[in-house]
Amino acid sequence: MAIEDTPEQWPVTATATPFRGKKTSVRTDDVVMPDGSVARRDYQVHPGSVAILALDDEDRVVVLRQYRHPVRQKLWEIPAGLLDIPGENPLHAAQRELYEEAHVKAEDWRVLTDVYTTPGGCDEAVRIFLARDLSVAEGERYEVSEEEADMELARVPLEDLVRGALAGDLHNNCLVVGVLAVVAARAGAGLNALRPAGAPWPARPFEA
Repeated sequence: MAIEDTPEQWPVTATATPFRGKKTSVRTDDVVMPDGSVARRDYQVHPGSVAILALDDEDRVVVLRQYRHPVRQKLWEIPAGLLDIPGENPLHAAQRELYEEAHVKAEDWRVLTDVYTTPGGCDEAVRIFLARDLSVAEGERYEVSEEEADMELARVPLEDLVRGALAGDLHNNCLVVGVLAVVAARAGAGLNALRPAGAPWPARPFEA
């Protein structure tokens, strides 16, 4: 048996969208279970996201510290953002987010990993990129607002982030997955063996 996720769709007898927000919505589906019963499932409908593990030549990661109201904490995170445009090329979105949040550009881009953040209650798919060969972006810094106006920016050694993730001191999904994936990739075939930046992404198909 191949150990890989596969597409599958159980029958839906009814669906509704009781809430629509600015970026996401909530959907209610009545789903037919394998035993023939029907169960109601509520979940958040999400456009998808990209995140960037930006690694400099000193083995430091570009991280941000930002207030997240649902969990009432300031979290250390890697740059990330929504796929605002349906069908948007995720690499272009990642390059934009790295510029806007960190005022950094990268010459080498690869797909680090693809994840569903909370598949039991949300359909959000995130593509995490590895960005290397970093430099300061040209032009003026992007003007931020709301929570981002209070955002802190730092470069932290990769090993410190790994230690913090395993100790339970760091909790952001993309940061934890990203730093551990880099360590795993290095221990395997190496970072240069990662998928190219334009690799297909069935969860969020895009134009090349």
